[in-house]
Amino acid sequence: MNIIGPDALLFGVDDIDACTQYLTDYGLKQAGNGRFEALDGTAVMIAPKDDPSLPAPLGTGSLLRKTIYGVADQATLDAIADELGRDREVKQLQDGSLEVTDDVGFVLGFQVTVRNPLSLPAEAINAPGAPPQRPANVIGVEDGAQPRPRTLSHVVYFVPDFARAEAFYAERLGFVTTDHFIGVGPFMRPAGTRDHHTLFFIKTPPHMQGCEHFTFHMGGPTEVMQAGTQMVNKGYQSFWGPGRHLFGSNWFWYFKSPFGCNMEYDADMDLHDEQWTAREAAMGADTSQAFLLQPREKWAPGGPPPKAGK
Repeated sequence: MNIIGPDALLFGVDDIDACTQYLTDYGLKQAGNGRFEALDGTAVMIAPKDDPSLPAPLGTGSLLRKTIYGVADQATLDAIADELGRDREVKQLQDGSLEVTDDVGFVLGFQVTVRNPLSLPAEAINAPGAPPQRPANVIGVEDGAQPRPRTLSHVVYFVPDFARAEAFYAERLGFVTTDHFIGVGPFMRPAGTRDHHTLFFIKTPPHMQGCEHFTFHMGGPTEVMQAGTQMVNKGYQSFWGPGRHLFGSNWFWYFKSPFGCNMEYDADMDLHDEQWTAREAAMGADTSQAFLLQPREKWAPGGPPPKAGK
């Protein structure tokens, strides 16, 4: 099935004003009706948690109400309805999208994707022994730049039974496992993208089920560093990073958020096709990142030692 990836995440939240400020500071553009968009139109959507139009909550305290996937065309949407309709209710909403619940209780939406094609340069580097990627007199970093998230990258779920979840997404929706943390859970991608993952499961007790984090792709590691530094300077709590993962190779920086989960910036994720063989590793500090950095206040030689960031 030609599922491209997550188009939007829908949350029922406690504090609309705090969430609005957070998403704006993160770099998303407010598009009305509680919708906050990246450059390609993928989005986070928020509503009061008692809004009767929202899907029912999980009952674990998770604020995530629905993960909405974009698909390539109406034929894919019809195929999903036929496949999942064999053993569960598939609702067709007024906007033509589908709503259904997966095998572990998460509500999913499916729609013909709203993603707008992007034509933007990636971060370019110059390295000895290779042709220049950034020509003479083109600077590599702009002081005061305001990088914006480009597209919704992935969502990570806490689940009590990752094997059951993996089987549903693989057998019913055509997702492929790209890598696996032994006893913890798989990284998965749908057929319509080559991104290392758009979905990752982490095994937890049932009372913890919900969203662990979600992230948007940036234009490169410098944008991750700039955007993350701006979040620190605005007083938001850095949770993990900056650093670079091993599985997926993506640069990362995670922050605490008012969505009951963490929110990440990432960049430069590995791409895979059908020739890739999934790896396995035990989860731990040595396998979760290639390296991890610590944010500090800006400093100049000759001054007092730099202080740790907020």
